[in-house]
Amino acid sequence: MARKDTAADTAANPGRLKQIALTYKMTRKADKKIGLVLAAVGIGIFGVFLAIGFLIGHPIYLGILGLLLAFLGTAIIFGRRAERAAFGQMEGQPGAAAAVLDNIGRGWTTTPAVAMNRSQDVVHRAVGKAGIVLVAEGNPNRVKSLLAAEKRKMNRVVADVPVHDLIVGTGEGRVELKKLRTAMLKLPRVLTGPQVTATNDRLRAMGDLMSNMPLPKGPMPKGMKLPKGGGKAR
Repeated sequence: MARKDTAADTAANPGRLKQIALTYKMTRKADKKIGLVLAAVGIGIFGVFLAIGFLIGHPIYLGILGLLLAFLGTAIIFGRRAERAAFGQMEGQPGAAAAVLDNIGRGWTTTPAVAMNRSQDVVHRAVGKAGIVLVAEGNPNRVKSLLAAEKRKMNRVVADVPVHDLIVGTGEGRVELKKLRTAMLKLPRVLTGPQVTATNDRLRAMGDLMSNMPLPKGPMPKGMKLPKGGGKAR
């Protein structure tokens, strides 16, 4: 078993290294200074700890510690700058906000495209300890009506849960894509874990009820709108 595990780890490492190299190349296209920044951080951290080690008479111990912390520091900086570069490349593309929400972290449940209009403006929904967050992409004037309609729907089902809305984009009253995750994590936490689960269950039940709503037989009455999900004809 030990040999099998070792062989699996060995086979996996080249894949991880290739992924890191690919991420670095993609990041460097948008961030030309990434190499210099990482080198400065790594050398700076190692140099400081090594100097302290010489001052207190333990250069080897502090040197090893500095090397480990230098590696950790460069990894953190690399991750942040790679994320920022990726967000910069996604900026303005449809569905970019949904990709950010999917990677927001544990404790959040994301449902992409809960509302959309003919102009491809879209609203995504995330549920967490901050409550319900509606994230809109598209023209700011058009998405306001989508957000208002979705808020009314939320109030009918989960009136006791706070509902926040964010519009992704640049300009006053909007949140840049690269700052979306930070903006959501800054929202005050008002729900407990069980309350988050109950909210998700109620929202899922609402979706099931809407999708199972029967359509009347015969011609569609003039002015009548289809329920979300299209319904199932019987």
